[in-house]
Amino acid sequence: MSGGDLRDLYQEVILDHGKRPRNFRAIANATRQARGHNPLCGDQLTVYLALDDSGRVADVSFQGRGCAISMASASMMTELLKGKTEAEARHIFAVFHAKMTGQPPPDGPADQDAVDQLEVLSGVREFPMRVKCATLAWHAFTAALDGGDATARTE
Repeated sequence: MSGGDLRDLYQEVILDHGKRPRNFRAIANATRQARGHNPLCGDQLTVYLALDDSGRVADVSFQGRGCAISMASASMMTELLKGKTEAEARHIFAVFHAKMTGQPPPDGPADQDAVDQLEVLSGVREFPMRVKCATLAWHAFTAALDGGDATARTE
């Protein structure tokens, strides 16, 4: 597959998740939730999280509004993090964040399948202002784990 074909495929996946986001709903029995807001572009969302007794992500969802990148990233995040432990979820985000910001990945094994699926968002790093869109839901997710709200990060 050529570079152009791959970019087209990635764009298709982003548009699909952006137009038809998965897990776009509130969780009635959410154990935690956090809002994310990017004041630079107006993206706003709330991430709902239900952890099971062992600390695994039993369910995760979101509601809100934003650009296609923000919605696609949130949608993909909810699909990838179900069933993960808190540590696994945080590590996936750390690897994703490093990829988005051009930083070296953190030490430790990563869920390679999850990392591969997030590759469709890799082109966003060429547009630093859009990195905030791609990571907003993830910051909200970690804020939910930590018990607070999230705003767009500037890194």
